[in-house]
Amino acid sequence: MKKYVLSVFISILLAFVAVASVHAGALWLYEEATPDMGVAGAGRQAAAMDASTASGNPAGMTRLDRSQMAGGFLGFYPEAKFKVQETNVSGDGVGNAGNFAPSGTFYYVHSLKPDLKLGLGLGSYMGAGLDYGNNWSGRYYAEKVTLTTAALNPSVGYRVNPWLSMGGGVSIVYGKMSDRTAINTPLEDGDGRLKFDATDVGYGFNAGVLFEVSPQTRFGVTYASEVDLNFKDDLRFKNLPDTGVRGALLKASGILDSDLKINWNFPQQVAVGAYQELTKELALVATVNWQDWSRFGLAEISVPDNNTTSVKINWNDTYHVGLGAYYRVAEPWLLMIGWAYDSSPISSSKDRSPVLPVDRQFRYAAGVQYDWSKDFSVGAAYTLIDAGDCKINKEGTPLTGQLVGKYDPNFIHAFNLNFVYRF
Repeated sequence: MKKYVLSVFISILLAFVAVASVHAGALWLYEEATPDMGVAGAGRQAAAMDASTASGNPAGMTRLDRSQMAGGFLGFYPEAKFKVQETNVSGDGVGNAGNFAPSGTFYYVHSLKPDLKLGLGLGSYMGAGLDYGNNWSGRYYAEKVTLTTAALNPSVGYRVNPWLSMGGGVSIVYGKMSDRTAINTPLEDGDGRLKFDATDVGYGFNAGVLFEVSPQTRFGVTYASEVDLNFKDDLRFKNLPDTGVRGALLKASGILDSDLKINWNFPQQVAVGAYQELTKELALVATVNWQDWSRFGLAEISVPDNNTTSVKINWNDTYHVGLGAYYRVAEPWLLMIGWAYDSSPISSSKDRSPVLPVDRQFRYAAGVQYDWSKDFSVGAAYTLIDAGDCKINKEGTPLTGQLVGKYDPNFIHAFNLNFVYRF
């Protein structure tokens, strides 16, 4: 009997952890509270125009002639509604997933010598917030999910010769996961609830090189390592049957007093960027990168009595390309425009989850920077992220139910207010 209860319970967790895992990987934050958000992050590996290069490419810090700080406020607002086409679960036919998420970034570069710089970055790898409510048809897959991350990245950059600089740093990443999902029960007074809240700290590193072909042309190559996070929390249930056969089995299994462990990671990434100054007023930037999301394709969960279950997520590696332009329209004003594309980590609608409505992504960005003085600049940027229709086709189980549909609309609005201070 206990083995039977565990198998039923694991089937619940499979849906739950698939939600948690998909949520972790689908939104890589190219957006930062820095001026280059106005070019959709294009050329970040080569531009090296302000202190944000401390994390973007630490080798680029050697281009800064003085110590400086950069950063500001960043906000995300998803405009995502899931429209149910087929389901065998009662509830609302439209799930509104939008939930505003504030963030911010800060960078500091200290000039020890003209050829030796120290840097510090504080920002976020990825994150999102979704809240569908507790009465929509997909509540047995996800109700409310929040992921926040904060990364501390000290780094060093050194100019080897006039055309080559190298740099690297370590990453300390704090992650917090909060998930709420409903559990299908035979009770007349509503669904059961499963709550999971956990935090962890992971470690990694980044490295980069900068090639300055000429004063007008430069290229950068960066690498960011994988960062593993292990989330563990006591299982917390609400409104489960405490009488009858099911209630007796749950109590006897020990599940109600146990904990859940979820292991997943941020992928490693390789990126190449270019900066080309065409005139004193106009410069073009470009980026291509690869992210190792297929490594993320197998997650593990641990439940009572050392029962460990592997969950096949079926993710693919992703590829990114970005293009942008900087235009000095007048001496104090710098205008920016950018575009970027990311391939989808998921190729089949059967492998998608409603926890984060993303497949392929298009980014459309614009920004402006005003040089208040030679020491201080302020700016703002906006990015519209088109996340596709993200079709979902879940046959489900008797516990989760069927869920077929797509997102319409499915956009993420990102904006920032940024500053650069040189001293």
